[in-house]
Amino acid sequence: MRYAILCYHDEAAVDALSQGQDDALMADLAVVGEALVAKGRLGPAARLMPTTAATTLRYGHETMVMDGPFAETKEAMLGLYVIECGSLDEAIQIARRLIEPRVKAGLVGTMEIRPVRLYLPDRRGA
Repeated sequence: MRYAILCYHDEAAVDALSQGQDDALMADLAVVGEALVAKGRLGPAARLMPTTAATTLRYGHETMVMDGPFAETKEAMLGLYVIECGSLDEAIQIARRLIEPRVKAGLVGTMEIRPVRLYLPDRRGA
């Protein structure tokens, strides 16, 4: 089963990291990622641009396109991982490993783990 691990953090706290702190965080996360790659479990992973670069489509009665983030939350989704796991418990263990470098960097946030219903691999042929 594939799971998406959605990374929510206080964007201001992430932006406040010095370049050295951010580099150390990314290096620590790379160690976790490399271990997942070695086991054939890591799919796409992304660090998203700031929410100020977001465009939002609201839908329902009428579809609207708006510039900027409009989630009503202090934390914003800043990144994601797609992983291959045998169970939700295994996905939780991986998410815990991905949390450790963030705690080390002094960040507070949330990891949402959600099963992936449909997965379309990269079809660019690269």
